[in-house]
Amino acid sequence: MEKREIAVFWFRRDLRLEDNRALWEALGSGCVVLPLFIFDTSILSKLNNKRDKRVDYIYKTLCAIDLRLKKVGSSLTVVKGLPVSVFEDLCNSYNIKAIYCNDDYEPYAIERDIEVEELLKKRGSKLLRFKDQVIFEKGEILKGDGLPYTVFTPYSKRWIEKFNTDPETFAKHFPSENLLDKFIKTEGGEMPALETFGFNPSGLGNSAPDDSGLFFPWDYSNGEFQKHIFNSDIITDYHNTRNYPALKGTSLLSVHLRFGTVSIRDAVKVAVKLNGTWLNELIWRDFFKMILFNFPYVTDAPFKRKYSFIEWINNSKDLERWCNGTTGYPLVDAGMRELNQTGLMHNRVRMVTASFLVKHLLIDWKIGEAYFAEKLLDYDLSSNNGNWQWAAGCGCDAAPYFRIFNPVEQATKYDPDSEYIFKWVPELKPENRNGKNFTIYPVPLVENKKARERALEVYKRSLNEFGL
Repeated sequence: MEKREIAVFWFRRDLRLEDNRALWEALGSGCVVLPLFIFDTSILSKLNNKRDKRVDYIYKTLCAIDLRLKKVGSSLTVVKGLPVSVFEDLCNSYNIKAIYCNDDYEPYAIERDIEVEELLKKRGSKLLRFKDQVIFEKGEILKGDGLPYTVFTPYSKRWIEKFNTDPETFAKHFPSENLLDKFIKTEGGEMPALETFGFNPSGLGNSAPDDSGLFFPWDYSNGEFQKHIFNSDIITDYHNTRNYPALKGTSLLSVHLRFGTVSIRDAVKVAVKLNGTWLNELIWRDFFKMILFNFPYVTDAPFKRKYSFIEWINNSKDLERWCNGTTGYPLVDAGMRELNQTGLMHNRVRMVTASFLVKHLLIDWKIGEAYFAEKLLDYDLSSNNGNWQWAAGCGCDAAPYFRIFNPVEQATKYDPDSEYIFKWVPELKPENRNGKNFTIYPVPLVENKKARERALEVYKRSLNEFGL
């Protein structure tokens, strides 16, 4: 029996039907399209928490996509396994003209795609990849000497210059949402339960918006999510509110950009129209992805290799108190408790908590990076790595090592009424300092001034000893 000729669209970091470049290309290819998502076992095996919020987010979003596909007589195929094995099985069942997907720039993803490409070549098919999660990728923004930028400010200037030459092309809308009738027609049963893939619901998004103000794509149908996700009031005033964790002053789009439930092109168009500071944050995202692609060694080592020799203390008890939010520094503790409970943390507070771990406690930034990687709902390798290296002073666009956040001054400046601190460290509320609700708040792990002096001494000595 002759096998049916199809194309496959492989959902990855692009969990949406709207303005999806590779999906648009697939649906316009002339072939019927099988929509596919793979729960990659090589990734899942590294997740110890079986109620991982990120897996839950992906699953709930896939369910929402599946419901929309059922309305056009199709359904989403969701499987668990190694991608190369999944595609080998599909090649046995179908005559696959091509597999369409959007590009991914992480080292594992690059290796995975090479392996899939080799398989498909042997089977007479091909992997077609497209740019979708960034505006400019890989080597599209280069210095005059043809090398990648390693400092953000000149990169961002060149980014804006290039974008402004043809904004309609660089932020083009690809109306994949208008071609949904091109998906393969199926009977379409129920989506497998999350437990089928080895995980359990986390409780994420049981209400919309949740306490953080975060909206979720599964709370909307027929693409309505895309119309609600951009809060123009917040974005317009972003430069005034973004540093104050008690305010709802950030867009909360990092989660949606991480999973591709919103289009980066749509985000940039909004940013260009409403707020240059917010646009700058989106450019940072492109920058870190470019750095990761061009300098993949940063996943395991400092960008500035001379910082490989810092004499970390790595005290396990200090690390435990930092993880648990019991350092005795209220802003640090508030941030860590927010992270542990919600999977989110305000960006200003991320900088403070990271600086505290690395500089005040002299714990290797890679340990902090790994903890954030485990906990953050919006975890993105390139941004997480880039920001931790920035905090440690060893990154490509790093703050100098002697720049150390004072957690007390940061709290005074950005949480002057302790509203954020009281929310996450309620034992510090005046009404809880006495009486039946009294809870002893820990004394500070380190004294601020002494910790700063120690950090400067260790950094300077470590760099000097190696002739650096």
